[in-house]
Amino acid sequence: MYSGTTFRHHSGNIAGAHQRIDRVAKRHLIRTIGTHAFFPSIKTILHFEGKNGPDGIKSKSPSIDEPWHFISPEAGADDPLIGLIKDHLYNLAQAIQKKDEIRAGFEAAWLSHAIVDGLTPAHHFPLAEKIEELWGKAHHERSSRRDKIIIKGNGVRDMALKNWQYWGTKGIFTAHFLYEWGVASSIAVGQFKDIGLHQKDIARIEKEGYIPYFLESVKAVDKLNTYQEFVKTGWSAYLGRVTRKKLAPLLMRNVCLAWYAASKGLVD
Repeated sequence: MYSGTTFRHHSGNIAGAHQRIDRVAKRHLIRTIGTHAFFPSIKTILHFEGKNGPDGIKSKSPSIDEPWHFISPEAGADDPLIGLIKDHLYNLAQAIQKKDEIRAGFEAAWLSHAIVDGLTPAHHFPLAEKIEELWGKAHHERSSRRDKIIIKGNGVRDMALKNWQYWGTKGIFTAHFLYEWGVASSIAVGQFKDIGLHQKDIARIEKEGYIPYFLESVKAVDKLNTYQEFVKTGWSAYLGRVTRKKLAPLLMRNVCLAWYAASKGLVD
């Protein structure tokens, strides 16, 4: 999901989707756990988005410890992204217990980022397989910025076709970026006073933990078919409405519930 550029620390604080979701989720979390419970400030959390977030790793050290936040709608509890979310949940719970503002802010931001990316329809596209098809190697084997940008081919024509398929007007990456920009633009305004957070959701988290709720949400997002619709028709008023009314509240609710689980120590 779009979180601003990775060139400066505060990029994305106004238009970044991750930052917007974090702000709303934090507001609803405080209403749930109370103002006296320890949780990192939104300022600390947002410090670890943008340049200091997972997207910043991609520009600083391509493919070296770079988080991969893609998931299939049919994924189960053994998916690599689930393992990553579990790690952040555990680490956040530990940092909260120690009242470590900086570590808790980092874990809260990176946990939120992983969740939001995993629930973003564009991240359900099998990008790893497509990269391996075009580059001829796994996505994590592209070891330099140049290697991540330029796709080599068997001759000039083959090289041009492969790069156009990925970077062109209707290319794979272009569609991914424009969809996420559309989502960010759609949720830039509005207070989101109601994100569909109910007592039954909290009770479920207290009983089952967060992961089953996340996996169920992945399937719910896939059923909206917003990315498939975007690829066919481009961004539209209809997609904007679905994003504001259904997708955005689901994303914000998930982040809030994950933070709640960590704040209560409900982690494996």
